[in-house]
Amino acid sequence: MTLPFIGEIEVDVWTIVGLVGQALFFMRFILQWIATERAKRTVIPKSFWYFSIVGALVLLLYATVRKDPVFIAGYLLAMVIYIRNLRFALRPGSPVPSA
Repeated sequence: MTLPFIGEIEVDVWTIVGLVGQALFFMRFILQWIATERAKRTVIPKSFWYFSIVGALVLLLYATVRKDPVFIAGYLLAMVIYIRNLRFALRPGSPVPSA
Protein backbone atom coordinates (compact mmCIF):
# COMPACT_ATOMS: atom_id res chain seq x y z
CA MET A 1 0.00 0.00 0.00
CA THR A 2 1.30 3.49 -0.80
CA LEU A 3 0.40 6.49 1.33
CA PRO A 4 1.13 10.10 0.39
CA PHE A 5 4.22 11.50 2.14
CA ILE A 6 4.93 8.13 3.76
CA GLY A 7 5.59 5.78 0.86
CA GLU A 8 5.22 2.02 0.85
CA ILE A 9 3.67 0.45 3.94
CA GLU A 10 3.60 -3.29 4.41
CA VAL A 11 0.29 -4.48 5.84
CA ASP A 12 0.36 -8.01 7.19
CA VAL A 13 -1.28 -9.87 10.07
CA TRP A 14 1.13 -8.35 12.59
CA THR A 15 0.39 -4.85 11.36
CA ILE A 16 -3.28 -5.55 11.99
CA VAL A 17 -2.43 -6.92 15.48
CA GLY A 18 -0.50 -3.71 16.18
CA LEU A 19 -3.41 -1.57 15.02
CA VAL A 20 -5.84 -3.53 17.20
CA GLY A 21 -3.48 -3.01 20.15
CA GLN A 22 -3.41 0.72 19.44
CA ALA A 23 -7.22 0.80 19.26
CA LEU A 24 -7.51 -1.00 22.62
CA PHE A 25 -4.95 1.32 24.14
CA PHE A 26 -6.79 4.37 22.75
CA MET A 27 -10.10 3.19 24.23
CA ARG A 28 -8.78 3.87 27.71
CA PHE A 29 -8.68 7.59 26.90
CA ILE A 30 -12.25 7.50 25.58
CA LEU A 31 -13.46 5.73 28.75
CA GLN A 32 -11.63 8.20 30.98
CA TRP A 33 -13.06 11.14 29.04
CA ILE A 34 -16.63 9.82 29.32
CA ALA A 35 -16.25 9.07 33.04
CA THR A 36 -14.84 12.55 33.67
CA GLU A 37 -17.60 14.26 31.69
CA ARG A 38 -20.29 12.36 33.60
CA ALA A 39 -18.76 13.09 37.00
CA LYS A 40 -17.81 16.69 36.12
CA ARG A 41 -14.43 15.98 37.75
CA THR A 42 -11.36 13.98 36.79
CA VAL A 43 -12.14 10.27 37.13
CA ILE A 44 -10.05 7.27 36.17
CA PRO A 45 -12.35 4.23 36.09
CA LYS A 46 -11.01 0.73 36.70
CA SER A 47 -11.77 -0.11 33.08
CA PHE A 48 -9.06 2.43 32.15
CA TRP A 49 -6.46 0.14 33.76
CA TYR A 50 -7.91 -2.99 32.15
CA PHE A 51 -7.71 -1.40 28.69
CA SER A 52 -4.20 -0.17 29.52
CA ILE A 53 -3.08 -3.70 30.40
CA VAL A 54 -4.75 -5.46 27.46
CA GLY A 55 -3.66 -2.80 24.97
CA ALA A 56 -0.09 -2.86 26.28
CA LEU A 57 -0.02 -6.68 26.15
CA VAL A 58 -1.10 -6.72 22.52
CA LEU A 59 1.39 -3.97 21.65
CA LEU A 60 4.13 -5.81 23.57
CA LEU A 61 3.38 -8.92 21.51
CA TYR A 62 3.54 -6.83 18.33
CA ALA A 63 6.83 -5.20 19.40
CA THR A 64 8.31 -8.60 20.28
CA VAL A 65 7.40 -10.07 16.88
CA ARG A 66 8.84 -6.98 15.17
CA LYS A 67 11.94 -7.24 17.41
CA ASP A 68 11.76 -3.59 18.44
CA PRO A 69 13.71 -3.23 21.71
CA VAL A 70 12.58 0.35 22.30
CA PHE A 71 8.89 -0.53 22.35
CA ILE A 72 9.48 -3.82 24.17
CA ALA A 73 11.19 -1.96 27.02
CA GLY A 74 8.53 0.75 27.05
CA TYR A 75 5.56 -1.60 27.21
CA LEU A 76 7.22 -3.89 29.77
CA LEU A 77 7.74 -0.94 32.12
CA ALA A 78 4.24 0.36 31.43
CA MET A 79 2.75 -3.05 32.30
CA VAL A 80 4.32 -2.92 35.77
CA ILE A 81 2.78 0.51 36.37
CA TYR A 82 -0.67 -0.43 35.01
CA ILE A 83 -0.85 -3.63 37.07
CA ARG A 84 0.25 -1.74 40.18
CA ASN A 85 -2.39 0.94 39.66
CA LEU A 86 -5.10 -1.66 39.04
CA ARG A 87 -4.13 -3.43 42.28
CA PHE A 88 -4.56 -0.12 44.13
CA ALA A 89 -7.93 0.46 42.44
CA LEU A 90 -9.14 -3.04 43.41
CA ARG A 91 -8.21 -2.72 47.07
CA PRO A 92 -11.13 -2.90 49.48
CA GLY A 93 -12.16 0.60 50.45
CA SER A 94 -10.74 2.27 47.36
CA PRO A 95 -13.06 4.94 46.00
CA VAL A 96 -15.34 3.71 43.25
CA PRO A 97 -15.61 6.12 40.29
CA SER A 98 -19.08 7.44 39.57
CA ALA A 99 -19.10 6.46 35.92
